[in-house]
Amino acid sequence: MTSTKEIKAEILAIGDELLYGQIMDTNSHWISKELDKIGVRVVRRSTVGDSRESIMAAFAEAESRADIILMTGGLGPTSDDLTKPLLAEYFNCEIALVPEALEAVRSFFEKRGRELTPLNVLQAHLPTKCQYIPNELGTAPGMWFEENGKVWMSMPGVPHEMKKLMSEHVIPKIKEIFPLPTIYHKVIKTVGIGESWLADLIKDWEKNLPSHIKLAYLPSLGHVKLRLTAFGEKIEELQSEVEMKIGEVKPLIDKYIYGYNNETLEEAIGILLKRSNKKVALAESCSGGYISHLITSVPGSSEYFQGSLIPYHNHFKNILLDVENDTLKEFGAVSEETVIQMSENIRKKFEADFGLASSGIAGPAGGWAEKPVGTVWIACAMEGKTITKKLQLTQDRMLNIQLTGVAALNLLRLSILGKTE
Repeated sequence: MTSTKEIKAEILAIGDELLYGQIMDTNSHWISKELDKIGVRVVRRSTVGDSRESIMAAFAEAESRADIILMTGGLGPTSDDLTKPLLAEYFNCEIALVPEALEAVRSFFEKRGRELTPLNVLQAHLPTKCQYIPNELGTAPGMWFEENGKVWMSMPGVPHEMKKLMSEHVIPKIKEIFPLPTIYHKVIKTVGIGESWLADLIKDWEKNLPSHIKLAYLPSLGHVKLRLTAFGEKIEELQSEVEMKIGEVKPLIDKYIYGYNNETLEEAIGILLKRSNKKVALAESCSGGYISHLITSVPGSSEYFQGSLIPYHNHFKNILLDVENDTLKEFGAVSEETVIQMSENIRKKFEADFGLASSGIAGPAGGWAEKPVGTVWIACAMEGKTITKKLQLTQDRMLNIQLTGVAALNLLRLSILGKTE
């Protein structure tokens, strides 16, 4: 399949405050998404401190591998803002006053009833090789360079200023200069299988992907996303090809697929419950209401969510949920026997089709040799059948709660689909 040449971009976020963690770099993330929309591939994002050596090295490295270099930060009028003078040095040119930029700075301060200081005037001095790009929301202008077939754009680090410059100036100019390919993404979302096991299941399918369709594994907490990225010219053709490839891989991993693109596990479960006209109720111990929170975060969940109990103490497992005292004494709260009774009794009490239960040792204390921290039992009860699963998780309390939530929701999903075998 023929396609337009891939256009590569690199993003440089400049400033010690980013390296120190005093400010989070949300700019680079936003820029990446905007470039992806127009078919520009970001090959690297770097954070560079306020050091001449670091910035000049970053310029040279970025030029060696990218067609477009986008920079944010370091454009203030003070001595620690190095981007402008170093760009002048890099492009071997002088810095001179730009009357249009001076008028914009003057107008900016006049509208706010503030005096234009000599330091502010410096904002209107720009490298002579750059094209002045007006910044209507601030005092630091954008600077656009074209050199050796490469495009450079320097923007202020203030997010709302940068976004306006990108949207109104940078994106349109990139579209004018470069013949851009079309990029199409589709994400397959899986749960209940680790990255390496998933990769082993689909390795032959992956090997046979055409060269213009790339696969990326994106693991997260309890999930693995498979992102297919297709490059070409016509979006319809790319969509059709990607769907065909998904159709080929789906039989291999169908049990683990719960959705696509931005769909969450709790949203997918909501769709399954509404489609089958079924309802669910929860009895949570170690997860402390976290699973209920996930389910009710979905708009319209009142159609299928009956409610929940959080009987954290054994006494309330007995008096509120009818878990037998003999079961608690003999097997303990963290046991298969207990979660079976929790799930079955919550289902009956709340008149639900599915009863979901969790009980475990979230940590960091409370474990012992037979039941260490991270031991969790979950159960899903339905008419005539209860499915249980034992989890051996981590030493981290919040991580254990979150992983329990994912595992419990997946058990519910499989129960709804009848795939628990």
